[in-house]
Amino acid sequence: MTIDVRSAVIGAKQYLQSLQDQIGMLIDDLRLEEVELSEDRKFWLITLGFSRSADKAKNPLADLIDSPKYEREYKIFKINSETGEVQSMKIREV
Repeated sequence: MTIDVRSAVIGAKQYLQSLQDQIGMLIDDLRLEEVELSEDRKFWLITLGFSRSADKAKNPLADLIDSPKYEREYKIFKINSETGEVQSMKIREV
């Protein structure tokens, strides 16, 4: 294994931030949520969470009730432990 957990987390954060304009939302309050090394030690699995504006279209009564203005979203990044390359980014279901 050539990269440590700190390098894997930095790589995942940089990758997500580089896609911010393409995913169509501002990334706010970015936090490290989970870290896992795969059993075969080939990949770091890094979960990052961030806040985004709540989608009022999901709740037609949002303007009438005190609904949250932000929602948390979570992404799982699969990072190659040898190269540090991001292999995948997936939505983590809550």
